[in-house]
Amino acid sequence: MNKIRGQILLDSLKFYDLFAAVGCFLLATAMVSHEIPEISFRDFLTIRVRLSNFVLMGLFAVAWHYILVGCGLYTSKRLSSFQGEVVDIFKATSLGTALLLLLSVIAPISMVDNQFLIVFLASVIAVMLVGRGLMRLLLPRARLRETNLREVVIVGMNDRAFQLARGIEANPGLGYRIRGFVDDRTGDDHGIDNSGYKWLGSLDGIRSVLAQQPVDEVIICLPLNSFYKDIAHIVALCEQQGIIVRLRPDLFNLAIGRSQMDYLDGLSVVTITTGVLDDRAAAVKRLIDILGSGILLTLLSPVMLATALLVKVTSRGPVLFVQDRLGRNKRLFRMYKFRTMVQGADRMLQDLEHLNEADGAAFKIRDDPRFTPVGRFLRKTSIDELPQLFNVLKGDMSLVGPRPMQVRDYNHFSEDWHRRRFSVKPGITCLWQVSGRSDIGFHQWMELDMSYIDHWSLWLDVKILLRTVSAVLQRRGAS
Repeated sequence: MNKIRGQILLDSLKFYDLFAAVGCFLLATAMVSHEIPEISFRDFLTIRVRLSNFVLMGLFAVAWHYILVGCGLYTSKRLSSFQGEVVDIFKATSLGTALLLLLSVIAPISMVDNQFLIVFLASVIAVMLVGRGLMRLLLPRARLRETNLREVVIVGMNDRAFQLARGIEANPGLGYRIRGFVDDRTGDDHGIDNSGYKWLGSLDGIRSVLAQQPVDEVIICLPLNSFYKDIAHIVALCEQQGIIVRLRPDLFNLAIGRSQMDYLDGLSVVTITTGVLDDRAAAVKRLIDILGSGILLTLLSPVMLATALLVKVTSRGPVLFVQDRLGRNKRLFRMYKFRTMVQGADRMLQDLEHLNEADGAAFKIRDDPRFTPVGRFLRKTSIDELPQLFNVLKGDMSLVGPRPMQVRDYNHFSEDWHRRRFSVKPGITCLWQVSGRSDIGFHQWMELDMSYIDHWSLWLDVKILLRTVSAVLQRRGAS
């Protein structure tokens, strides 16, 4: 019965999308017809439909349907987010509108111009979003009345399996009903008898469980290393019987990483990340970097020009100090700073190693003899960092992120977890920068970088930027 209801719902959604396309086509026609003197909307409706036009519109309707199918708009969205569905709608309607433009080129239609296409695209997106939004609002309510439920069998009796079951029961709007658990009974069965859940059988009896029970989905919560053959057998049985199989992505007992399912050239893969930004968040952050660095370079150009002249006339050597630094995933890039030390200061480093006052892999001398008088002021005020805005504009750095590491410092790393700081772009400022800089030990510095990666948000970047202004004005931790 559930499958029949699901098919009716799916067919209704397809008809809704088709009528949405037709209705938005007529709406766009009505809005642009006033600007076409030789034809009105009434004239358009009374045009004799030629066989060729009928064939073209029929082809468009069929192609529109398959575009929506190809973009995944008719797959189950029970466990997916609305944001993901919105992206699919934008993708599908954009492709459909591009196809309409192509058809108008093949067989010119006076109505189809730029304004028509914009109105059609905007209206069809709006109508489809409203339809999907209503579905997401109404379906969970229907499932609460135990309609359109999916019967689920969970394979495995462990903490993760019971955690998953409790999560499903805590969200009845998902429309899942747990029929029971399948696993071998042992002396340590995690209290299945006292849990309120039903034990359906052992792993060897999974075939009869699937054959005798109404099962829509099987969720496997077994450890991959110990039960690979059993998992492969269960997946094969479900494949033969047309039953959906889901595996928990946390297969590897990750301490801090998060795993998710992705597709690579059509192949499904498990992706494990440790706080690295996703593509959409990275795109927003990059846009902010471009706008922010461009605006700051414009506003601060008088300060940078004055600084360049000051460096040039007070000491011998180039205005900029250019050095290889380690960027994202340890890629080398050329970082720019105003020169604050005497020419050739990097070659003097080896002779000063015994004076290092910093712990760990860092190198720091509070009264470094290589500083020029102007350079010490630039370092105290952080003006020497301003040329890194060009690095941000180029894409080597971000406004906010772990500070770019010198190759010398990286070669002194002793802990692998320190290297996770390179999983994001380096930045001009960071938590370490606004928390004391030189007054903070190397180990705590690395912990601050990890905290930034694990808790990143746009709001966190804003707060760090605001704190940076305060830290620079007060010259906290600069040396």
